[in-house]
Amino acid sequence: MNIQNPSAERDYIPIADHGLIGNLRTAALVSLDGSIESYCVPNFDSPSIFARILDKNKGGHFSITPTVPFSTKHNYLPSSNVLQTKFLNEKGVVSVTDFLPRLENGESTHPLLFWLIRRVEVVRGAVPLRVECAPAFNYARDPHATQIVPDDTIPLQFSKQNKVVFTSRPAASQYLAKGASPQNMSHSPLTLDLRFLPESLLENVPVPEVSLETLDLSAKGHLGLAAKAELTLVEGQRVTFVLRIAPEHKGNGGSGIDEEQAEQLGLNYQKLMAGAHKMRPKDDPVMTSELLDHLFVSTNNYWNSWIRKSTYQGSWKEAVHRSALALKLLIYEPTGAIVASPTFSLPEYIGGTRNWDYRASWIRDSSFTLYALIRLGFTQEANAYMDFIFERLKNKNPDGSLQIMYTIHGGKDLEEIELLHLDGHKGSKPVRIGNGAADHVQLDIYGELMDCIYLGQKFGRPLSYDTWVLVRELVDFVVANYKKPDLSIWEVRGKERHFTYSKIMLWVAIDRGLRLADKRSLPCPRRLEWLAARDDLYEEIMHKAWNKDLQVFGQSYEETDVLDSSVLIMPLVFFMTPSDTRFVSTLKQILKTPERGGLTSNNLVYRYDVNKSDDGVGGEEGTFCLCTLWCVEALTRAGEYERPLLQRAVAMFEDFLLYLNHVGLCTEEISESGDALGNAVQGFTHVTLISAAYNLSRTLANQRSV
Repeated sequence: MNIQNPSAERDYIPIADHGLIGNLRTAALVSLDGSIESYCVPNFDSPSIFARILDKNKGGHFSITPTVPFSTKHNYLPSSNVLQTKFLNEKGVVSVTDFLPRLENGESTHPLLFWLIRRVEVVRGAVPLRVECAPAFNYARDPHATQIVPDDTIPLQFSKQNKVVFTSRPAASQYLAKGASPQNMSHSPLTLDLRFLPESLLENVPVPEVSLETLDLSAKGHLGLAAKAELTLVEGQRVTFVLRIAPEHKGNGGSGIDEEQAEQLGLNYQKLMAGAHKMRPKDDPVMTSELLDHLFVSTNNYWNSWIRKSTYQGSWKEAVHRSALALKLLIYEPTGAIVASPTFSLPEYIGGTRNWDYRASWIRDSSFTLYALIRLGFTQEANAYMDFIFERLKNKNPDGSLQIMYTIHGGKDLEEIELLHLDGHKGSKPVRIGNGAADHVQLDIYGELMDCIYLGQKFGRPLSYDTWVLVRELVDFVVANYKKPDLSIWEVRGKERHFTYSKIMLWVAIDRGLRLADKRSLPCPRRLEWLAARDDLYEEIMHKAWNKDLQVFGQSYEETDVLDSSVLIMPLVFFMTPSDTRFVSTLKQILKTPERGGLTSNNLVYRYDVNKSDDGVGGEEGTFCLCTLWCVEALTRAGEYERPLLQRAVAMFEDFLLYLNHVGLCTEEISESGDALGNAVQGFTHVTLISAAYNLSRTLANQRSV
């Protein structure tokens, strides 16, 4: 069991030791010891207010932790994204329930409240706790003012209660004077307030007393006062903390009388409070116990009802559904965009430089995400993302191309900035925001997008004629550019090459365009050109990417001696039959250890050998979860014709599931020692887990029925 001894000097928590909560606008990482480690408000790509995972001293945090030694448990409520942390020791057990509220489906009369809710309840005995709320505005660049003021948003029986107000002061930031990019500096102050509601859940147990005080963490680099509270709760006591962006308007605090006065006047206090509740603005209701209970129940019901729509009936259902719930957290509901990950700059190698911001919508990642969700029956999300993409098709670049990624709002500006004042996770520098790969030429995206559009036609909303014209223009662009080099899926920062993966996906783009035209009988005036280009590209790949001596498909036409696990995509996109001797030979070479010229170590697969292929980045990296799961699916498909490969697929998949963290979430990479690396939660990993489980389960079922 994980025994923790609280101390003033808390070190970094491993990346895997976190759960994720969200509200389809933003998301927060919650550590195993009860700290909000990463949280950007109000949106995924907004500046952070908590980023302790990237700087243990001054990144900002919101922690609720026992002051005595404890062991800890972390779990999601069943079929939900509501997260529960339990602290246990001999004298007591306390539960902390974290969530960002969601409205239950159909409940449209109330606005979505952008609150971070942390409910603390003692289950047994008594537990001393320390609460610290230490925001660090704008990636810990903006100073802030802290005030403790009377709380006007609670019922009058708590009239003497205070709240803490944090107000950022961007104009006083030292980074403005240093010439920081204005696009990445906040222009207007942001005000947060921290409130709480103490309750007694048992008779003869008093309501707990909570006193908020300021806390000076300037010695650790904080640019404003934090807030703290020290309290000892006993069984039957509960305190709910709520952090929110403070509303600009101020409502009346309540009914004007307390419960005792209402009783003397012969009035029903609950009805009185309900009336006062209606008088306040809907986004600033009176914070009652009933309201908090309602938010908890409606949020839990929202996630429960969503995952119940899944049509998946195969094996590994728990892992598949947890992956689906994780992917749902990556969706930005107002536009339908999907972020690659809700975190930024977590290292691909501890101490290394491969630290990227993934809080944008990659066409590639999003398209694969839609494939996975469609497979599980979630067509509403597919339609929303298609609308987002079709809007981008109306605003293509002058040459007819698309960007490889967009902001979650549909913008094209993702300027990459290095935040040199932050330490980086375990000293992994630099910390980056924005992404310099946004203007890369990565031609593979057209294949993933066209495959996604094609699948959307099978399971989602049919294409209109005007949209088909936009899609047709996309295929025309591919036909005109398929012979050009690019930087491909791995976003290398070196020279452009003719990457095999990109060529395969360009073939997919043309192929899906032709299939769409045929199946829907859509007009295709350049059909013969498309056919000729598709066939020419296939022949070119078979001749220029194939290494006759090694009997493998190489990473690129220029380097056929370098193995790259991305070529495992071939049978997955129906470019090549999985029983083709060329593909099987490549697959078996990838399955060898790096020492023997392969890419597989301990049943986990590397992207490529970074020592053999110059990607312009430098540094080491771990095995890539995406590639491991592609390998599982490739083995599954080849295993239909060669039984031992199917057995290897099952073993590799079962092994991989052991590397999911304690709540079933995946990161981007896994180190040689089994540690999670890279941004968390990584959408691409959960996508390929769903796809691998779906196809492996179906293949095994077919084998049994034969």
